[in-house]
Amino acid sequence: MPEPFVIVGGDAAGLSAASKLKREAPDRDVVVFEKGEWVSYAHCGMPYYVKGDVDSLTDLLSLSPADIEERGIDLRRRHEVVGVDTAEKTVRVDGPDGTVEQPYGELLVATGARAVSDPIGGADLRSTFTIHSMDAAASLRAFLEAPGDTDPSALDASVDRERLLAYADRTPPETAAIVGGGYVGVEMAEAFSAHDLDVHLFQRPERLLPPFGEAVGDAAEATLREHGVTLHLDTAVERLRGEERVEAVVTEQGTTPVDVAVLGVGVRPNAEIVDDTRIERGDSGAIATDEYGETTVADVYAAGDCAEMTHAVTGEPDWVPLGLTANRAGRAIGWTVSGTPTPVGDIAGTAAVKAFDAECARTGIVSPEAARDAGFDPVSETVTAPSRSGYYPGGAETTVTLTADRESEQLLGGSIVGADRAAVRIDTLATALDRGVTVPELERLDLAYAPPFSPVWDPVLVAAKVLNGALAEA
Repeated sequence: MPEPFVIVGGDAAGLSAASKLKREAPDRDVVVFEKGEWVSYAHCGMPYYVKGDVDSLTDLLSLSPADIEERGIDLRRRHEVVGVDTAEKTVRVDGPDGTVEQPYGELLVATGARAVSDPIGGADLRSTFTIHSMDAAASLRAFLEAPGDTDPSALDASVDRERLLAYADRTPPETAAIVGGGYVGVEMAEAFSAHDLDVHLFQRPERLLPPFGEAVGDAAEATLREHGVTLHLDTAVERLRGEERVEAVVTEQGTTPVDVAVLGVGVRPNAEIVDDTRIERGDSGAIATDEYGETTVADVYAAGDCAEMTHAVTGEPDWVPLGLTANRAGRAIGWTVSGTPTPVGDIAGTAAVKAFDAECARTGIVSPEAARDAGFDPVSETVTAPSRSGYYPGGAETTVTLTADRESEQLLGGSIVGADRAAVRIDTLATALDRGVTVPELERLDLAYAPPFSPVWDPVLVAAKVLNGALAEA
């Protein structure tokens, strides 16, 4: 009997791999080590839990520990893997009963990523949060609710009750600061506004959502301002100020008093576990992998937010920490370990974010600057078109930006923003990128038409027509 398939990390990539292997090879032992209490939860749903759109914290769980054990997976929570010996094929694990050496046949590193708070001083002040853990989300929502409204008995047993109750007993905040205008920042602006807070968002770049391009950033900015969010763009936060809890945000432009702060300045891969091994890390700092998710050491795999994958447009390694990427790669690795080699697939950075009623989405390479850095000669066009037939109610303007390579006419990427099912239209572009579609081919796609859903010429096709014309003139 081979040694167990050992997985470090009990979230999307790790449990997808474990579940797939147990389906394909039920007799194979699978051990999952998770250093915390929570497993298989939806990071992306946390702002909506804080807002109140999601009623229960447990609604964010994909699988409970009981579900995992029913699948025959040996889940060991509160067990931290602190070392890897690839020569002996063992991992060293610190658990409640001490330190043990666990042999493995194959190893999957699925340690995820952590929220970045440096170099912002005061990040450790009370009432300062990073929305990257279930306990943080639970405590922040308890803080926003009136004292006595939070019922700890209704929460999962895994929650940090001491932390939660400390916030539940405090007077709710009135003014909120958000540092960072990416996914978390934009979503938390909506969440805080739903609790009637005075919301200030601080962003070092001059636009929100930089990877989404100018059109999306400008639209998100207008939408947030319309909903009363005070934006401090092109503004670097020097530090958070306060005695024990956060009391103000300090920038070169001045000081803004606040009662609560959320830091959403990015994440960093948890890849240090491989530093004393022959496993290589890529330029991003994440673990380098091949098309099957295998690292530079045989029988050791990496997936999820700690691992690089191949970009569909450039063909080069890239690091884009997103939920589908983690789940898909984990599932493929589980299949490979079961005996059916399965590629993890390429990534295009396809993502969507909701900014109040503005749906924002992107895929591939959007900005001409990024395209030039990748070795392309970019041509980019932005168009605005209706989301439905003009005579049919409920439509809204939809803005599409497409970028292509001048010589090959290859589609490189695009972004979409609008209030009527704009985000889901990005899937057309993501599929086109995966298949290597050119702009003329994109224009000829036979997309569905009916007045309630789309005009005859879908906004994506309108953008392709315009960009195709620009390429012809180039």
